[in-house]
Amino acid sequence: MASKVIPWYKKKHASHVKTDYAYHHTKCAVKHQTERKSSSKSVTQVQAQATEAMAEPAYTIPVFRQRTAEETEEYQRVSTNVGKGLTVIQEELHRMRMATKAQVESLDIQREVRNMMAKRPDFLDDIPKMPDFLVALRPHTVWEKTPVKLFCTVQGNPRPIVKWYKGGVPVDPLSAPGKYKIENKYGVHSLIISRCVVRDTAEYSAVATNQHGTATSMAKVTVKRPAGAGESCHLGLVPHLTDIHPSKLEVALLDRFSVSFGVEGSSISLVCTMVVVPDLPNVPPLAQWYRDDKLLKPSKLVEMSVGGGAARLTLPHLAKDDEGLYTLRIFTKDGTSEHSAYLFVSDAAPSAAGAPGAPMSVKAYDINSDYVLVAWKPPNTVNEAAITGYFVDRCEAGSDTWVQCNDAPVKVCKYPVHGLSLGHSYHFRVRAVNSAGISRPSRKSDKVTAIDAAENERLQVIKIEGKYDIVIKDDDLEGYVTIPGEPTDVHASEIFKSYVVLSWKPPSPRGRAPLWYVIEKCLAGTGAWQRINTAVKLHSPRYPVFDLQDGQKYQFRVYSVNMYGSSEASAPSEPIQKVDKDGVPSAPGQVVATRNTKSSVFVQWEAPKHLKHLMGYYIDARVVGAKEWFACNHKPFKHTRFVVHGLIPGETYVFRVQAVNVFGLSEESQESSPIAVEPALATPSAPFGITMLSSDGSSITLAWKSPKHCGGSKVNAYYIDRRNTDSLVWKEVNLTGVTERICTVDNLTEGAFYEFKVQAANMAGVGVPSAPSSPMKCEAWTMEEPGPAYDLSFSEVRSHSLVILWKAPVYTGASAVTGYLVDMAKKGSSDFVTLNQEAVSHRYLQVTGLEEGETYVFKVRAVNASGVGKASQLSEPVCAKALPGTKEIVAGVDEETGDIFLSLEACEISETSKFVWSKNYKAIGDCPRVAVTAKGRTSRLTFTNPDKDDLGRYSVVVTDTDGVSGSHTLTEDALNTMLELSYAIRHPVVPLKHGLNYEILEKGHVRFWLQAIKLSPSVSYRFIVNDKEVTSGEGHKISHDVATGIIQMTVDHFTRANEGTYTVQIHDGKAKAQSSLVLVGDVFKVALKEAEFQRKEHIRKQGPHFSEYLYFTVTEDCTVMLACKVANVKKETTFHWYKEDDEIVPETPPNVMSGACALPIPLFSRTSQGVYKAVLSDDRGKDTSLFDISGQVFEDIINALAHVAGASASDLVLQCTPEGIRLQCYMSYYTEEMKTVWKHKESKIASSEKMRIGGTAEMAWMQICDPSDKEKGHYSIEISDGVKTHTRTFDLSGQAYTDAYEEYLRLKAAAFAEKNRGRVVGGLPDVVTIMEEKSLSLTCTVWGEPTPEVTWFKNEQEVASTEHTKVTFDGGKFASLVINKVTPDDSGKYSINVRNKYGGEFVEITVSVYRHGEQIPEPKLGQPKTPAATPVPPKSPAPPSKTPTPTPSKSQTPAPSMKSPTPVSTPASTPVPKSPTPVPKSPTPTPKSPTPTPSRGVKSPTPPRFMKSPTPPRK
Repeated sequence: MASKVIPWYKKKHASHVKTDYAYHHTKCAVKHQTERKSSSKSVTQVQAQATEAMAEPAYTIPVFRQRTAEETEEYQRVSTNVGKGLTVIQEELHRMRMATKAQVESLDIQREVRNMMAKRPDFLDDIPKMPDFLVALRPHTVWEKTPVKLFCTVQGNPRPIVKWYKGGVPVDPLSAPGKYKIENKYGVHSLIISRCVVRDTAEYSAVATNQHGTATSMAKVTVKRPAGAGESCHLGLVPHLTDIHPSKLEVALLDRFSVSFGVEGSSISLVCTMVVVPDLPNVPPLAQWYRDDKLLKPSKLVEMSVGGGAARLTLPHLAKDDEGLYTLRIFTKDGTSEHSAYLFVSDAAPSAAGAPGAPMSVKAYDINSDYVLVAWKPPNTVNEAAITGYFVDRCEAGSDTWVQCNDAPVKVCKYPVHGLSLGHSYHFRVRAVNSAGISRPSRKSDKVTAIDAAENERLQVIKIEGKYDIVIKDDDLEGYVTIPGEPTDVHASEIFKSYVVLSWKPPSPRGRAPLWYVIEKCLAGTGAWQRINTAVKLHSPRYPVFDLQDGQKYQFRVYSVNMYGSSEASAPSEPIQKVDKDGVPSAPGQVVATRNTKSSVFVQWEAPKHLKHLMGYYIDARVVGAKEWFACNHKPFKHTRFVVHGLIPGETYVFRVQAVNVFGLSEESQESSPIAVEPALATPSAPFGITMLSSDGSSITLAWKSPKHCGGSKVNAYYIDRRNTDSLVWKEVNLTGVTERICTVDNLTEGAFYEFKVQAANMAGVGVPSAPSSPMKCEAWTMEEPGPAYDLSFSEVRSHSLVILWKAPVYTGASAVTGYLVDMAKKGSSDFVTLNQEAVSHRYLQVTGLEEGETYVFKVRAVNASGVGKASQLSEPVCAKALPGTKEIVAGVDEETGDIFLSLEACEISETSKFVWSKNYKAIGDCPRVAVTAKGRTSRLTFTNPDKDDLGRYSVVVTDTDGVSGSHTLTEDALNTMLELSYAIRHPVVPLKHGLNYEILEKGHVRFWLQAIKLSPSVSYRFIVNDKEVTSGEGHKISHDVATGIIQMTVDHFTRANEGTYTVQIHDGKAKAQSSLVLVGDVFKVALKEAEFQRKEHIRKQGPHFSEYLYFTVTEDCTVMLACKVANVKKETTFHWYKEDDEIVPETPPNVMSGACALPIPLFSRTSQGVYKAVLSDDRGKDTSLFDISGQVFEDIINALAHVAGASASDLVLQCTPEGIRLQCYMSYYTEEMKTVWKHKESKIASSEKMRIGGTAEMAWMQICDPSDKEKGHYSIEISDGVKTHTRTFDLSGQAYTDAYEEYLRLKAAAFAEKNRGRVVGGLPDVVTIMEEKSLSLTCTVWGEPTPEVTWFKNEQEVASTEHTKVTFDGGKFASLVINKVTPDDSGKYSINVRNKYGGEFVEITVSVYRHGEQIPEPKLGQPKTPAATPVPPKSPAPPSKTPTPTPSKSQTPAPSMKSPTPVSTPASTPVPKSPTPVPKSPTPTPKSPTPTPSRGVKSPTPPRFMKSPTPPRK
């Protein structure tokens, strides 16, 4: 086996080297292999061998012990992997050894330098010597993101001043905070560059200077970036630092999170920036976050991140549970670095006004298989009504459905939830209830799983040989048990007025069968037991009981039950009574508030005498003088001291405290004494910014800036110390404090370098000294240009502007200062921009155009005749952002005194603050022209006698604040306006809202009145008419009303004598007013006429009269109604309608008792014009109302009709006629007086032969006669009611036009045929009765074009012309059938057939012949005598033939369609006239008609066709 070697890192001289990395890496490699558990070699052995191997220059495998083949193979596998890892470790350790060696050498050199410096002879202090480097800079090559330190040792007398340069440019540590660190300890000067980057590669130099010369030492720093930067690097290329423990990093906290305020439901982030050395991306610092000293872990509600130079904690869903003290703990090389701040979380907006805030800290305890105890903390109620109870809700994990657990609110902050399902997980939440409503729900609890807690207690773990664990259940030890034992120790674990929770111990033995419990109760001492969980199968040894009576004591006992039976009853519990044992705590004791900071107060109090399981405290505050309290914390605070943050600086508050426990909030404590929010009294912080303003060779004039914190009282003195740069001893400059921030230090040695420091003092003492100034050389200034301006300050800092001020340089140069130039740059930038191209003569400048939130620095250069002087010291960085609550100066006039003033209300103030007013940025001081007063946070500058000399820019600065200031420019116009207002206040008048006016009242009375804006009860006034005062009396009533400011006079009888001038004079305290009204001429005549009219109206209304005269309305069916309203009528009152003095009697008589009468005018048109009159009369009088329907009134009625009709108009409908194509629009009513416009392709259509426009009462139509393709297109009708146009459209193109045109042609042809067919025009009777031997002549007139053919028939047989029967047809017009000497055989049915190519007509005549002496028979008609047209299509006309039409067969003879009624018989030889009313068209004749003779008047069948567009329903 290899010999044991002591590793180098365990030797004494190298004990400072850390071994964490090597050990950690070895441990991980070995652990990875030993997890296989196949090798018997222990981890300890492998680690020991690895440790020994690290001492060797190269890794060698140790001698194998005697092992089996399997062990040997496994060992080789482990050794190979460990060997690779150890090779890497060895290389890392070699690098660390070299770095350590360099550190040791550096320390040795420093130690040697210190020894040499200590052994210097004292006389060397007196020997002048130029700077000399004892140890020069050395070049360095480093990897990116690692630090480097350059150091050198320099000597010289006087002690040299060393400045560092990078590439010839001075190194400024402030330009990149945390990047550079310059140190000077005992003559060793060092420059530390943290986290190098490639651009840090440069030549660095240290330049040492004293009055005898300069020395320079230079060195090159090279920063290398590994191959594949940003990716994992290969071993050997860069040092392996991935496993360096975070606690080995150097961490410095920079910007720290402050006290924060959030609202429920919002989110917030707490961020702390830091500088990490070395800053490795894969090794962030180890950061831990705590809330109230409890470690937080990442979750959905808590998000943490560390990296990028910041540690961040994000709370994405704030609740009051998140309120508390948050602490960030960073583990560093030197231990830990911590920062803490409080987070306040206020209530979100309530669900209902006045509802309480949400409860918090909901947790579950005593978890069992079907029972859990939920507890929470109550919310703070400040101005809300007291909480009356709480509702508890549950929700199964993974579900969003919440179920309310309790029907009635529980009054304590605990509630036992039972009825859970074994193995199910639940969340719980709580809602508070008061008289105003229910609060928002609390944050839900953590997930809770219902399990049997007693099950784990029945498990036993037995170790065998200390190696194996055997788990045994109590069931295995109990043996075979069927019926369980009885429960024990029945008691009440929770007792409240709302409920009692029973608890007991499970039985033993228990048995293996599933177990449940039965509970019984009885009144104590009675023995009358009653089961209480009849509906619940209880599995947990817990059960809440709610229905106990107040004041009664109860005992309980429990049975164990399983499938085999029930146990004996347990021993009864002790008597239990439902009562709140403790109640709320007593009120806390004395509350004391003390000053803390400018926005916080430290509050402490005495704990209550009776704590009663105290949860914490709620602290409330109130502004002195206000009524409303507000909560300072929203989660119970456990300690008796608390810092209240977020208060208004300078405001005065009082505080009170309430104690909190499970029962609620205690009574309020007594209020604390009022305290103003001011910083605690302390010594001032250190002054800063020491700068040299002038030097004459024996003295130096210094200036410095005020401390950032005055310590709560005014700084009243400054003390300056100085020392020579080659000495360590400080000497006091002034024993008596200087009050100004400028001082001249005398008795200095010319050419020597001096350092200065300043201390500020206030009533608390002398503060800490400032940092030493940079060395200043005492030599006389001889340049011609002026020295630097100093004391740069800022005022009126806003989001986009500010005002910079400065003081004039002490050293003016060869001539007086003529102006100043101001330069500006963003913080961290060296690119300065000159803001004013022309030098300003005053010592202030308003800067505009800033970026909100950006930080800037400024410097000022003085200018004289010789040129531009030295720039001032850089100002402090200023952020372009206004202070919260910033207000501007307000100019106004005092309403009481009339004084003109400027006023500023400060957004913050301290006890030592003063308001410093300036004009044009020059302090006003004691000036007789103005007076300055201050009250609280408001200061007022009042002008004693303002005039033009007071114009200018006024500003005010509030001292000892964060820059509270404001300005206002007083212009001449604004001053004149305020002077006028001031005069009005000092010489008051009664302000009038309305001057003197008049109005005519009922009965013709005239009221004169005016209205003042405000009147006092002591007001006096008088009315003057035509220079004579009028008093209240007969005919005049004068009065006033203080509340409304009205003064009035009523004249009962207004006549011509009342013409003239009316005046009112008012006196109200010191104020006066006068108002006049001239009522003469035409103005008076108008008033008099109106008064007389009102008198007549009053008389008229004594009898029946019209309360509303005639007016018109239009109903939905477009009926025009003339309506009126009547009043003061009775049953005997009559009402009559007239038009043009002609009485109109409506169908429904007017009912005057209804109060309204109406006259309908249907189908309104131009003929409805005229003068309508309504007359109302009875024995008391008569009243008339006229309504002239003409002109504009007629137009209004037509428009009203058009409005109703247009709204009811249907879409345009197509209808074909023989004349053309017609478009129809149906509406409720149409008249040609309506403003309707037809359009074709947006062009208006005028009525013509081609385009005919017309309508009926139900529709408007437009017909296109003889249409052609030109008429295709889009058609519309517009119905205008004077306000709105109703439009309906139809697109007559495409298939729609084609179908319509075809139908038109068909109808046109059918009409032509109907017009020209053959027909009987007249002359034939229907029935003829004639005596035998008489002659019968049947003659008729026929018509047709062309001339028709005429054929006569008797009994369906053609009649031939003979001597007995003669047939004639004269002139193509007259057809006759003459029968000479009729006989009975001539009786029968005769018919005539008139026909041409377009069709024809049958006319039938019944002839009856009777003998002489017989009674004239009743006429007997045959078939109906209805003419039937038989039109023939024009394209196939029937061929003309003189031959009578042959007797049609059954298939050819048209059948009659309708029977005419039988006419009344007439005397003999008297033909019965033909019915003048033709029968409508008949359907097509049936071929199988049983009657072969065509019926009279039956037309040939050509039924008309219609378009398929249906007629729309009427609206």
